[in-house]
Amino acid sequence: MSDADLEALRAALQAHRVEICALLDGTQEDAGPVVLDQTQQGRLSRIDAIARQEMARDARRRRTRDLVRIDAALARMESGAYGYCTRCEEPIEPGRLGVDPATPLCRDCAAAR
Repeated sequence: MSDADLEALRAALQAHRVEICALLDGTQEDAGPVVLDQTQQGRLSRIDAIARQEMARDARRRRTRDLVRIDAALARMESGAYGYCTRCEEPIEPGRLGVDPATPLCRDCAAAR
């Protein structure tokens, strides 16, 4: 993998990281506790609020997991291990890295998983 390709992937990972951090900040309030004040909202409104809360919590979990994957990929770049499968240590296909720069596994190991 050329230095230019590596820098392009690093830039894509860093941009995606910034985007995820912004999304995490935006959903923090939605994932908080639901106020169950019957004077302000009816039963269906509370059910909707609880459903929104669960969706926001699930989105936060997914985004946090993605952030961990991105940070791990950036760490592999720094250590020189980026582009190699973390399981079998064979090179990861460039096309696969182009689709998901944070992927830690080659196609065969991902399929076996």
